[in-house]
Amino acid sequence: METSPVWRVPRLWRLLLALSRIVAFPLVRLRVSGGLPAPLQGGPVILAANHVSPFDPVVIMAACHKVGIAPRFMATGGVFRAPLVGTVMRHCGHIRVDRNTAHVADALPAAAKALAENSAVLVYPEGRIGLDPWMWPERGKTGAARMAAMSGAPVLPVAQWGTHAAIPYEAPKRLGRALVKALLRRPVVQVRFGDRPVDLSAAETGTPGVRALHATRLIMDAIDETLTPLRRDEMRTPKVVDTSRPHDPARIRPRPS
Repeated sequence: METSPVWRVPRLWRLLLALSRIVAFPLVRLRVSGGLPAPLQGGPVILAANHVSPFDPVVIMAACHKVGIAPRFMATGGVFRAPLVGTVMRHCGHIRVDRNTAHVADALPAAAKALAENSAVLVYPEGRIGLDPWMWPERGKTGAARMAAMSGAPVLPVAQWGTHAAIPYEAPKRLGRALVKALLRRPVVQVRFGDRPVDLSAAETGTPGVRALHATRLIMDAIDETLTPLRRDEMRTPKVVDTSRPHDPARIRPRPS
């Protein structure tokens, strides 16, 4: 059977990953734990992360560079339509997701092709910055689960916490003020890579839609479990409350008390 060539990380993307650590350094104190488990190294992997702030991509880039991962991001089509940023995204091999359009389904085959090239693909299963009132991961979309089913790639949960203390939800509104506060305070931001991939074996029965929903719940539960040690003293209300963040209880996930 013909196999896809292994993807070679573009030099520009390697440079941007390194620069992300330089950008993050004066704004936050980054703490990274875990990494890519040995059995997953050298092969395809889906990195499924929670989303709490517009600053998350920069922090995830810095954390991935620190542990030696060069992920390809699944990003909204609006980013790709930006004149300069879109060109950079395409050159660096990232994957376009045109949400709420007839082309949204094109992202899955593109992600499966990237995984067939032994890439790491990073996705935010929530599909947006989460709006859970207590800032826990909300119900996810089924894209990550469908990617896993289509490609056979493992899903590794990734949790991040604290980016909302640096750059709030409302950015780029009042971004200058937020940057000054971050420079003065340098809040601690944590990123934790899961110890093992999500066990999706319990989601192998039923129709494709039922399997995708079940697998999505397992993925979100694993992100939740990975996040818990990072906010052990903030299990209910976060210590830093982002007052610019709206609340949407419609996608709250049931969690154990």
